[in-house]
Amino acid sequence: MSDDAPAGDGPWLARFHAGEASVLNACYREHFDAVYRSASRVLSGVDAETVVHDVFLRLVSDEAVRRSFQGGSLAAWLNTLARNLAVDVVRRRQRERTALDRLAEEPRFDEEPSAPEPSLDAILLLERFRRERLPPKWAPVFEARFVRQLSQREAAAALGIRRTTLAYQELRVRQLLKKFLLSPEAR
Repeated sequence: MSDDAPAGDGPWLARFHAGEASVLNACYREHFDAVYRSASRVLSGVDAETVVHDVFLRLVSDEAVRRSFQGGSLAAWLNTLARNLAVDVVRRRQRERTALDRLAEEPRFDEEPSAPEPSLDAILLLERFRRERLPPKWAPVFEARFVRQLSQREAAAALGIRRTTLAYQELRVRQLLKKFLLSPEAR
């Protein structure tokens, strides 16, 4: 299978779109190295390999991805797909770093020298926040970070989630809490 000729060939393209195993196998064997080089321009090592595997997994498992190739240079299309996925990984990491940096800048409840005993009003206010504004999926993070005042590392381990996931959820909970506490109905 040469790069351009079969892709322009109607029967080959139909077999590619249908996900025929022999066509996808040949595609993998012939284009793996080029796709790896494309991903390696953006990422290195294991991360580039993960992107390459993701490209070919999408080809095997997702007909919509295969159908997005309409002919022309299969190598160029695969390289573009790999580069775009690699760039997405970099962007996601940058967003995670930004969220972690923002969290690091905000004062943490567990950094106070000695937390005063919560008053009944504060307890009722927190319960109302939980009931009215806190999505149930973020309740464990709220409990671990704000009530039990665990560090991010301890909370992530206790909840069995990644620290970046915890940091994102904590940021969202902080935003909801801040909005709730500043709203007139919270007073």
